[in-house]
Amino acid sequence: MGEGKTKKTYGLSEEIKTGRMRLPVLEYRPRDPKRHHPGIGLIGCGGITEQHLRAYRNAGYNVVALCDLHLDRARRRKAEFYPDAEVYRDYRRLLAREDIEVVDIATHPPERVELIRAALEAGKHVLSQKPFVLDLAVGETLVSLAENKGLRLAVNQNGRWSPHWSWMRKAVQADLVGDLAGAQLEVCWDHNWTAGTVFDRIPHLILYDFAIHWFDIATVFLGARTPRRVYASVEHSKSQRARPPLLAHAVADYEEGQATFSFSADCRFGQRDTTTLVGAKGCLRSEGPSLLEQRVTLFTDKGYGSPTLRGAWFPDGFHGSMGELLCAIEENREPENSARGNLRSLALCFAAVASADTGKPMVPGKVKRISV
Repeated sequence: MGEGKTKKTYGLSEEIKTGRMRLPVLEYRPRDPKRHHPGIGLIGCGGITEQHLRAYRNAGYNVVALCDLHLDRARRRKAEFYPDAEVYRDYRRLLAREDIEVVDIATHPPERVELIRAALEAGKHVLSQKPFVLDLAVGETLVSLAENKGLRLAVNQNGRWSPHWSWMRKAVQADLVGDLAGAQLEVCWDHNWTAGTVFDRIPHLILYDFAIHWFDIATVFLGARTPRRVYASVEHSKSQRARPPLLAHAVADYEEGQATFSFSADCRFGQRDTTTLVGAKGCLRSEGPSLLEQRVTLFTDKGYGSPTLRGAWFPDGFHGSMGELLCAIEENREPENSARGNLRSLALCFAAVASADTGKPMVPGKVKRISV
């Protein structure tokens, strides 16, 4: 069909343009501070911190101390990434160091709250692992403490800096697709690797621990809009090996908009990850066989185009999270991944978990806490 021809579909007509278009340059890559590179301390040296430290080393960040109750973990990370870093078992010794301005806290949620509070009381800026807290009121208290002390408190929602989502959020901010009417996010993958691990004990492993990335990025895409209600459900797959339900979906209703989430975590073959944003001026779609391999396409009345993306979620997402915090400190502003903003993502997540438990729609913000 030639460019500009009209295609009839189900009694409707639409202008179809098949030509490729030139895309604007969007600054979707992680940013680094221009001048100030403060000392960083890491508390908690578990498995995911391999990605933290690889990203920080690649970016040239100044990690000077590592802390873990299991000293062998901290020593392993020291040997792998920062051989000059000091190693501690007691986090209070790390917080006492005057050369540490920023603390990356990568422990599990139950013990994280006291560590964040102690770091803020010690005058340190903090990057918290996700999910930030299990209680919204506790999160508000930590946010207020940081604000009262003039400190920056950010959350490691590293998915925001995965190349495909980062380009899409910058495109939305640049108004390339106009007001969003819909956000559809679907993932089909195999999460059975969690069987027999500590994650196997999390009842809502998918909606809580995994889907927080999707709830967070949808909240970013939809901006200041607040969901009126959310409905969610979960089920076990007959063939799954992990203990928690690996099938989940959620629908969040907004005024003149809707976000849908579909998670199929027992998919052994033909895995797929798709994000579609439908706006008044265009459509953005990202799809691929995995979170690390995605192709983004922008469709508008001018045609379509796909950016050539550099990088990958791991480890670039961790570079982006810390880099944004460091830039915010240098520029004396709130980070894009601020803990206060992240409470909106958590409110959506908590409501989805409560809806799955009760079978009833829930209002985000009304569900104050969850148990894991």
